[in-house]
Amino acid sequence: MLSAIGKQRTSKVLATAFLLAIALSLWLLYHPDLGSSTHILRPVHERPATIDTSDTASVTADIVHYFTSHPLGPPYKDVFGELGERCRILDDWIVLADTTNDASRRNMLSAAIEKTAAQHFPFLKNPGHLTSKAPLSELRRSFTPGSAGIVIPTSEGTLRFAAHLVVSLRSVLHSNLPIQITYASDNDLSAQSRSYLQSLVESGPPLEFLDITTVFDDASLDLQHGSWAIKPFAALASRFERVILLDADAVFLQPPEVLFEHGAFRAAGAGALLFHDRLLWQHAFAERHEWWRSQVRRPPSAALNRSRVWTEDYAEEGDSGAVVVDKSRADVLVGLLHVCWQNTRAVREEATYRMTYGDKESWWFGLELAGARYEFEEHYAAVVGWLEGEEVCSFVIAHVDEQDRLLWYNGSLLKNKGREEMKHEYEVPVYWMVDGEWRKGATKQDMSCMAKGEPRRLSGDERSILEAMIERARKIDQGLHLR
Repeated sequence: MLSAIGKQRTSKVLATAFLLAIALSLWLLYHPDLGSSTHILRPVHERPATIDTSDTASVTADIVHYFTSHPLGPPYKDVFGELGERCRILDDWIVLADTTNDASRRNMLSAAIEKTAAQHFPFLKNPGHLTSKAPLSELRRSFTPGSAGIVIPTSEGTLRFAAHLVVSLRSVLHSNLPIQITYASDNDLSAQSRSYLQSLVESGPPLEFLDITTVFDDASLDLQHGSWAIKPFAALASRFERVILLDADAVFLQPPEVLFEHGAFRAAGAGALLFHDRLLWQHAFAERHEWWRSQVRRPPSAALNRSRVWTEDYAEEGDSGAVVVDKSRADVLVGLLHVCWQNTRAVREEATYRMTYGDKESWWFGLELAGARYEFEEHYAAVVGWLEGEEVCSFVIAHVDEQDRLLWYNGSLLKNKGREEMKHEYEVPVYWMVDGEWRKGATKQDMSCMAKGEPRRLSGDERSILEAMIERARKIDQGLHLR
């Protein structure tokens, strides 16, 4: 479970890095010029005059004591950045604990890791192991080393689309990646519905099912009613180390395995691959941008500096219909913990879902604040649909691969899933466009268009793939007795 970087560290470098990390951590916590909320930082008269780094156990204990004495409570909007700083320390501790050969140091670090994780992420307490003193370690041990798979959070409300997606992946694209269906209790997805989904699999490994409420304490989450909130928890709870997290209404034109070979995910050394939203509403959300900047207390990452949302004040950065994460990397794991925290009930209701739309922005924001390496696709969202004059219009947004070929789009195989009167209407799109200008429909039910780009026709193979998917989707609809 060690990262490649961690495996290369020598004992001497580890010892030096440990002392430097602790000293830096204390400086970050105590320094008066970081712009943190005053109720978080220790008052000046409590700050130590000197930092003694000769006793690493004592210093680590001091940091844990500081965290315990200064919990992060409401208003949550003000503590996203502070939690990110603490996540960075947690990341350092995990890497050092994983790579040290000193048993006493490893035990000391492990105790600090678990106490810190339990304080900041109480949802980690497994309902089946309430007496456990090491829930984060237990969670990590549940990951199958070297594993990779697809995770699809699903409920009764999205069962139809999940069925379309499972059959499309297995029977049309012939993906053999294991698929895990995640849900929040039998009330969210019944045993009958799970059995139905399993019956659709004609080839490849059987479906796996995971009730998220058996892994995390749902008292602070309410994932049964949290809609998008289940997504990061589904990625975190999955047994897969490398996770492709998909919305139930995602439509792929290539096998999703190609995401693991994406240069942004593989060659660039990042542990997470994200996709852009549409470029819309420049300079329209000043409060949102002020908040983001107030919480990003370090120089922005290279990925963020390439963002036109960050640099040019467009409204929305991420399309979380597909997210790829490698949990074997400590930085990504800790960043994912931050994303999950943003989607806990109290935080999402007060801040995350008020400042932004659903879980979309929580992914890059959590990874950024926690110091995790992530990358976005090169282009902002494309459109796949039908030609209207010189514009391409539809109800979905699309994404391309590194060779600028259509990769996937959101919104289901239906022409417009948002309109009740169109719930049986399928139509294969004909054109697509990327890097143009978006003209947003007035509501979600209205078409949006892209102009000032080159309209491109879908290839014969792409249309054949979609036709095969739609044919199977119609049969699924009949089996579900949709009226």
